[in-house]
Amino acid sequence: MTRLISVFLIGATSACAVEAAETISFNRDIRPILSNNCFACHGFDSKHRKAGLRLDTFDGATSDRGGVRGVAPGDPTNSELWTRIQSDDPELMMPPPTSHKPRLTMEQRATIKRWIEQGAKYEQHWAFIPPARSPANASDGAAVDHFITRKLTEAGLKSSPEAPPEKLIRRVSLDLIGLPPTLAELDAFVTASAKDADAAYRELVDRLLASPHYGERWGRWWLDQARYADSNGYSIDAPRQIWKFRDWVIAALNADMPFDQFTIEQLAGDLLPNAGESQTIATGFHRNTQINQEGGIDVEQFRVDSVFDRVATTGVVWLGLSIGCAQCHDHKFDPITQKEYYRLFAFLNNQDEPTLKVFDPSVNVGDLAAEFKEVQDKIADYLKEHADDLVKWEAGLTPQMKKSFTPEVNQILAVPREKRSLAERKTLFASGDGAVGPFRRWNDRYTELDAILNQGVTTLVMKELPKPRKTTVFIKGDFTRPADEVTPGTLAVLHPLDQPEGPPNRLDLAKWLVSPRNPLAARVIVNRVWQQYFGRGIVESENDFGMQGSPPSHPELLDWLAIELMERKWSLKDLHRLIVTSHTYRQSSSDRPELREKDPNNYLLARQQRLRLDAELVRDVALAASGLLSPKLGGPPVYPPIPDGVMGQGQVKRVWAVSKGEDRFRRGLYTFVYRASPPPSLNVFDAPDGFTSCTRRIRSNTPLQALTLLNDGSFFEFAAALEKIIRNDGLETAFRRCTSRSPKPEELAVLKGLDALSAARVLLNLDETLTRE
Repeated sequence: MTRLISVFLIGATSACAVEAAETISFNRDIRPILSNNCFACHGFDSKHRKAGLRLDTFDGATSDRGGVRGVAPGDPTNSELWTRIQSDDPELMMPPPTSHKPRLTMEQRATIKRWIEQGAKYEQHWAFIPPARSPANASDGAAVDHFITRKLTEAGLKSSPEAPPEKLIRRVSLDLIGLPPTLAELDAFVTASAKDADAAYRELVDRLLASPHYGERWGRWWLDQARYADSNGYSIDAPRQIWKFRDWVIAALNADMPFDQFTIEQLAGDLLPNAGESQTIATGFHRNTQINQEGGIDVEQFRVDSVFDRVATTGVVWLGLSIGCAQCHDHKFDPITQKEYYRLFAFLNNQDEPTLKVFDPSVNVGDLAAEFKEVQDKIADYLKEHADDLVKWEAGLTPQMKKSFTPEVNQILAVPREKRSLAERKTLFASGDGAVGPFRRWNDRYTELDAILNQGVTTLVMKELPKPRKTTVFIKGDFTRPADEVTPGTLAVLHPLDQPEGPPNRLDLAKWLVSPRNPLAARVIVNRVWQQYFGRGIVESENDFGMQGSPPSHPELLDWLAIELMERKWSLKDLHRLIVTSHTYRQSSSDRPELREKDPNNYLLARQQRLRLDAELVRDVALAASGLLSPKLGGPPVYPPIPDGVMGQGQVKRVWAVSKGEDRFRRGLYTFVYRASPPPSLNVFDAPDGFTSCTRRIRSNTPLQALTLLNDGSFFEFAAALEKIIRNDGLETAFRRCTSRSPKPEELAVLKGLDALSAARVLLNLDETLTRE
């Protein structure tokens, strides 16, 4: 029976012969050989197969398994690995014939043999080693340039000149607040840049970071990772209220809440000492999982599925590791065992999932609750005193009178008197004799208080159970097959968990994630921020820092940024300022022949990157250009126009009541999103659906996008508003509102050949309107 040996892969290099005098590196030289050739191991008894021979760690490869060792350091002849790659026996050879992989070349075999002879040394994967600071000779954006320039010099390249002021203000405005500059802001910046370009730019960056729209722009970035949407998912996909969590994210980012605190409150805000409503709302992060409301389901199965999602999301978002792969078995590539997976699972298995009633800050809940109880008592006493009056009123009802009542009243009348609740008797009394007098006043106040206390805004939160659930390993990830019981714990490959006084809980997990000793969290977050600015992370596989992930293109820069983030008290605004004030960010995006030859994919960043705007920003830019944008922050989701028939595509046909007034023109961030049937204008521009955490949006280029911008009801409405601007202020003004630059004569000539509405539709469909350069 064949058992695959789990191995790691860090680099993309192929195995090659190494000079005998050179020290063989496992990560650089050996791991690619083993991974690329899909090694399998035969001939071990069931005990050894169950234990799992691994070649990815020193202990796994060198441990004695009944007289057999995969690798015997210094002794190839007693190393099973060497025996198998040399063997011609189909039952022993590696890779086996059934794998359809080619035999190792003589050079590859020689490399493995020399590695064993040199002692079979293993190095730790780079991502599991704490970041180390490299000298940068600066502490601002120039430090970023130091690392980028060094790589460019090695490649014989130079960075591009700085982008012109018009492009620069548009770029940084879109990146920091998700909105283009107004014409007044554009003109002022160009004028200020002519006097002192650097001072004008730094002042601009500070203004944008202080804008309340900063939280909206970067809130959407975080909500992608939080898999935020406004419905429950699955086939029923019922709407849910959780927009208070979205508003919490925006407010926290605007306040520059340190990222470590930002993390702790989302994972365990309810467990903080003296936790307030805000900290509890923050725990909605892990309530963004789907909820299955189908009939006949196994409720426990879908509760467990939610916990599976929370474990995988936590691993991807904060560690950049595919921890979810260890749900059914030990991870095939990373040093994560199935038992460790379920120890993480145990942290997130001990919660209730309540709904929190959220009150306006001006509401004194205690006083209103006391008044509500007092009014209820008065109504109950009054109904008791006037019970006979209600009986007489009911006896005098005629069929004609009953027809005038609401269905609710008639349903209550059909209930036997002795079985009616207080609320039902109150409703009947209000329909008759109680329509006047003191009862009327009390009933009206009851209705007001009930609306405030019981029928207002709610949000989904987490709450720790008083008694923890029992957590076990699930055989093959099947919740119906529990195995060994486990307690909460973390990954052995990372730093140890600080031992709390009692059993570890979510708060301990959150603190462990953002501990300065964690080699991953800071690297992962700075890499994702970098990705937003350049279209690609320093680690291209932004959701996988493990053995199968891409190595960093600029490892010293990644570590420098990670350390800076932590030393600057986890300030994301400081991190943004560091990056956007660098020349690397400010340089032109224009391509050059030497770049196409030496670095066609721009890994070395000798120029900026042109990036198609995110789906919500496509809408926002069109709203801003047409003058329709509502700057209102926060609040319930809104319902802009969508094509007919969209809400009939799911299992349950939903109502989409188009918003009126300024809500019709809110930013894309606030549009209600059903997971199963998202708004087409967002979906067509690659917005995530909220089913799983999205750490990088894909940018497609399809004809449907152009058709949407031309014919979608909302965009046609934006074009009609832009048409008025063309008629009142001229084509050049409309062009500048869309692109932040003046049109060339030939461009203006083409637009003048169109009627005003067609010109407006063309302007909103320009590649330049939808692109951040």
